[in-house]
Amino acid sequence: MLGMVWYALQHPILTMNHVHVQLTKKPSLVFDRNGHEIARFQLDSREFVSITRVPEHVIKAFIAAEDWNFFNHTGLSFKGIVRSTLVNLYHGKKMQGASTITQQLVKLHFFDGKKTFIRKFKEQFYALLIEKQYSKEQILEYYLNSVYFGSGVYGIQAAAKKFWNKNIEEISVDEAALLAAIICSPGNYFPVRYPLSAQKRRNVILRKMKKLGFITDELCTSLERIPVTVVGKTGATQDLLALPLREYIRSFIEEKYGKDALYNNGLTIQTTLDATLQKQAESVIKEHAKKLRQKYGGDLDGGLISVDAHTGEIRALIAGFDVESTYFNRPFQAKRQQGSVFKPLLYAAAVESGISLCDIAVDEPLSVNFNGQIWEPRNHTRTFVGSMTLARALVYSNNIISVKVLLTIGAQKIVDLAKKCHLTGDIMPYPSLALGCLDSTLVEVAGMFNIFANNGVYVEPHLIMWIKDDQDKKIYKSNSVSDRVISSKVSGQIGKALTIGLSKKRHLSKKWIDSDAMGKTGTTNDSRTCWFVGSTPEITTAVYVGCDDNRPMGYKVFPLYTSFPIWLDFHTSVTAKQKHFVYDSSLQPIYIDSKTGEFFDTPSHSEIYSLLV
Repeated sequence: MLGMVWYALQHPILTMNHVHVQLTKKPSLVFDRNGHEIARFQLDSREFVSITRVPEHVIKAFIAAEDWNFFNHTGLSFKGIVRSTLVNLYHGKKMQGASTITQQLVKLHFFDGKKTFIRKFKEQFYALLIEKQYSKEQILEYYLNSVYFGSGVYGIQAAAKKFWNKNIEEISVDEAALLAAIICSPGNYFPVRYPLSAQKRRNVILRKMKKLGFITDELCTSLERIPVTVVGKTGATQDLLALPLREYIRSFIEEKYGKDALYNNGLTIQTTLDATLQKQAESVIKEHAKKLRQKYGGDLDGGLISVDAHTGEIRALIAGFDVESTYFNRPFQAKRQQGSVFKPLLYAAAVESGISLCDIAVDEPLSVNFNGQIWEPRNHTRTFVGSMTLARALVYSNNIISVKVLLTIGAQKIVDLAKKCHLTGDIMPYPSLALGCLDSTLVEVAGMFNIFANNGVYVEPHLIMWIKDDQDKKIYKSNSVSDRVISSKVSGQIGKALTIGLSKKRHLSKKWIDSDAMGKTGTTNDSRTCWFVGSTPEITTAVYVGCDDNRPMGYKVFPLYTSFPIWLDFHTSVTAKQKHFVYDSSLQPIYIDSKTGEFFDTPSHSEIYSLLV
């Protein structure tokens, strides 16, 4: 093995000549579930620029940002590897990388995004080969023509044209620092969308350049004051797919098959999206975002995801209130505390443990001694109302009784069920779990709640169905998870109670869903997040409203006036083909008084619930 490595280092065989070649490009096409083209991936026209055309301050900006010892190492930074290893071990997770510019070039041209030990070893080996075969100037030249700046822009010349309509020779020092800043995370620092974030990152690069002696203190200080300004267009209007969805698909394809496959090889990408539902969701979000921001502040944001109740296929996904411009994919990336949208899972665990929704519990002051700490949960009304059925406690989201249920069945049963529903992160078996004290994404909440619309079966929300190459050969097919997590009898009982909870909100709107529907609100402490998640027999939709910095939205801000109207307007715009939920045939309908549990023959007043047992 060592002999092979030695021989390869003496007789390098890698070539970078393909970077020069402008092949006939075949764009990759993206389709919705009905066969409508909704996007295409093709590169901005780019010009390979010689290193002799690149100003020295541009080179220094990238050196400062990515690899300050570039001209001295042999492809690997052994000091960097040791330093990053120690830092990562100290923090117990990856906090720093140690890739040199040469290694980054290797990753860009010889490997996909899969991270394995063998691939990392090959990457380091290839870096040594590249350093053996090419000069530092050639490596920089290939690298600067290959780096990604977001929105389909590769290479510094294309980026200079995109952002300032300049050639690379005309780029100023602060613009060079901005280019070097973007490549760290194009999604977060894309200057057309996020000028303030881009400016902060640019200033970090400027300070690195100062520290390395590339620019003076005075120049650094003056350049830091210059605001980020760009003249480029985002290209978002070229298709029907919003930027976060494009970025999600781009990242998925590039990680599996590389960027050449995405931009040059004519892939066909079949998504689960429904273009009609996506447009309706965007229209609803835009309408409500304007009103909500006027009332609760301009930085208010949120997201929406709608999935097929039986397959988990994502039909519509809204990443933020600024539909066309946001880069932050909130449904996949924003973790918010669940609050009361978690309670249906709590009661499902209880029913599976033998408890009935007809059972009586008392809403009263409660003190819980947990590990020597006294915790006194409260209802959001700050009052106690006495006896009621568990069905009523679920419908009215009573906190005290929810905690009592958890203490009765044990927190671990709820933790286990939450994990079966693919909720990630730390799910701790604490009494506060009954109140939804765990952080989840919108996608996770939709998948969790959907079990009640899908007869107890969890189906993983997913966006891409399959991918074909230019020869019409299927190279990828979704293999999404589908698992039974609760019995259909349990899901039917909880689902039926959730239809009661939603029906009690009917007075809030003149229009209503034209089918059966179930739903649940959720509010976290100080109204930091307002949730609504609900299902019809065909689709499940989850919505949240909140600020990205998780600040309180204000006093008495509730889902009924924030997230629920978004959900309702979206669902009333959808024509349902299947009108009724199908419940387990062994379940029988009953009528009970929601407070006393007394049985009735007919629902003679509003507090008599129609349940299934």
